[in-house]
Amino acid sequence: MKQVVQNYKSGELAVLDVPVPGCKPGGVLVRSAYSLISTGTELMKVSEAGMSMLGKARSRPDQVAKVMQSVATNGVPATYRKVMGKLDSYTPLGYSLCGVVEQVGAGVDDVKVGDLVACAGNEHALHAELNWVPKNLYAPVPEGLAPRHAAFGTVGSIAMQGVRQGEPQLGEVALVIGLGLIGQLVVQLLTAAGVRVVGADPDPTRCELAERLGAAACGDPASTAVEAAVAELTDGHGVDQVFLAAGGGSNQPVELAARLARDRGRVVDIGKCRLDLPWNAYYEKELDVRFSRSYGPGRYDPSYELEGRDYPIGYVRWTERRNLACFLDLVARGRVDVEPLVSHIADFDDAVETYQRLKDGELKAVAVLFRYPEQPEEAGETVAPVVAVPAVRLREGTSTPARSATTPVRLAFVGAGNYATSMLLPHLARREGVELSTVVTTTALSGANAQRKFGFAKATTDLDAVLGDDSVDAVFVVTRHSSHAELTRQALLAGKTVFVEKPLALTEDELAGVLSAVEESGNDRLQVGFNRRFAPLLQEARDRFGARTGPASLRYLVNAGKLQHGSWYLQQGAEGSRFAGEGGHFIDTASWLLDADPVSVYATAAPGNEDLQVLLRYPDGSTATISYVTTGAPGFPKETLDLVADGKVLRLDDFVRASVHGRKKWVSSRLPKARDKGQNAELAAFVKAVRTGGPMPVPLESLVATTAATLAVGTGLADGAPVTLARTP
Repeated sequence: MKQVVQNYKSGELAVLDVPVPGCKPGGVLVRSAYSLISTGTELMKVSEAGMSMLGKARSRPDQVAKVMQSVATNGVPATYRKVMGKLDSYTPLGYSLCGVVEQVGAGVDDVKVGDLVACAGNEHALHAELNWVPKNLYAPVPEGLAPRHAAFGTVGSIAMQGVRQGEPQLGEVALVIGLGLIGQLVVQLLTAAGVRVVGADPDPTRCELAERLGAAACGDPASTAVEAAVAELTDGHGVDQVFLAAGGGSNQPVELAARLARDRGRVVDIGKCRLDLPWNAYYEKELDVRFSRSYGPGRYDPSYELEGRDYPIGYVRWTERRNLACFLDLVARGRVDVEPLVSHIADFDDAVETYQRLKDGELKAVAVLFRYPEQPEEAGETVAPVVAVPAVRLREGTSTPARSATTPVRLAFVGAGNYATSMLLPHLARREGVELSTVVTTTALSGANAQRKFGFAKATTDLDAVLGDDSVDAVFVVTRHSSHAELTRQALLAGKTVFVEKPLALTEDELAGVLSAVEESGNDRLQVGFNRRFAPLLQEARDRFGARTGPASLRYLVNAGKLQHGSWYLQQGAEGSRFAGEGGHFIDTASWLLDADPVSVYATAAPGNEDLQVLLRYPDGSTATISYVTTGAPGFPKETLDLVADGKVLRLDDFVRASVHGRKKWVSSRLPKARDKGQNAELAAFVKAVRTGGPMPVPLESLVATTAATLAVGTGLADGAPVTLARTP
């Protein structure tokens, strides 16, 4: 079988072929389905192994003391050989997994072959295809709980033991310092226990995640936000408990704990951080400092862990195994949600590469799982789909070319179909300071018609003539959907500012190709035709609604109607689905109103995938539901939208009328029948950006996130599961 190991002397990581462990009495042989990388404890070991001998000694003074004692007892040569022999050996990694019982040892009667179990222990729940696990270090997985979620059992038990040491009570307020894997679980466990939680972490994405999972407020410990939140929630008294879930060499966590804890509060150390307690601060408040020992009572007791001797429940209510079973039950009942913590799932064969990416910082993660061959199907579990949201990267030293403000902005159009000639060109043809340079079409006649109607200087069927024309400032891509990504890519590489009608891309590969062109050329001057956020009526309604403090709920009904027979929108094989082409409009509008990009997408469809329900989740807990239907009444408005938050409601009726209901009510005057969906304002913003060299109207990161979310709808429909939108580094 294969197992992940590390040489502590050299730092080498490897996946070795090792013998299968025997199934001894008092335990079970478990074939791994998923094992969890502890991004705190394990990465600390991996980093230490890469240090020099002096660095290793500084990081482990406890081991240095043992070495010195051995020198005094056995002498330098014998001690040297002993230490070098131990260092120059492979050691295992891992301590939290879920797998299937493959063999049952004598004396075990609570599980059988084929049962799913969660396993614990840094000697028994290793990153290996097979593990022998003693009775008190496994627990049966409740029915319906996914194996990848059950793999969190050990770290969940660590978090649970820490919470138990704090003895929280209903209505209390707690501070969690460090919002890594353990900290995120502590937040959820405290919230489930009726405790209000404030989180502290310098990473804003971890703060957002903790708030989404139940924390009342989170912030950077170096800022005033955490202190202000504690003061507000406790009337200035301070928190009842502080949970130290941070690591590293800074003494800031214990100092912050002393400052924000109430008189006679409790400070619980769960992580491994520096603990130079400021004596006066802890003495004056008589703070109760407690340590949480790993998974719970039984840890480090060989008679409990190896010999299976349980502690009587009347004397020890919560042991290692009972904590493990309790955590699994909470996850199975939905009281704790570990899915948002899963940043990455790697195949077990890629273990070494995964550790290296984590160590180098290339892979930013809260939790990473190893998936073992064929186990998801054997364990009856479907892996949740993930759609990547690629990062936008630019070469250093790139800048926007300067242009004279007195010369007209010269625009070229690639495509002159119905949308271009009805919704874009009429606005541009009469705009001062704009010159329509060239129109490129596939047929000569359509180009000639556009030239005659809108005053283009030239009409051609030669795209290269436009891309090679240095006098052209910007290129509009208004062709069929299947060509958008490639034409955009070519125009960016040619150094042009680009306006592409939605969609930007129909596949993840196409999106990656566009961003590759951005990186290669250093040209990020791109706008996608998401015009609704520019609609004057919606902008005024948003201003009237004002800022919000809590999560919002948004409902967007799109009464799309049936397509006419012969419409090229029906050519899904070549042009993508109807929602892939149009849905970005509505996702962008929702994200703009909620001032964030979505983190997950769930989509379901009626037969034929025409009527869709799309649920978007956002970092602060806000949700947006888009109902995209084709079976409604033709006379009903096409788009209606409601935004609800903080005791206020914003209502938009098909870009004809808007209202905001709160302490004061505002209702717009009814617009003329010709709805203004923002195309004119969008084009004005785009032309201004081209003329001045200023930022594009919508950040490229937002355009990419909206495109990825639109693609995720198709992925979710195909897989029948929620899709995580994973930001790539």
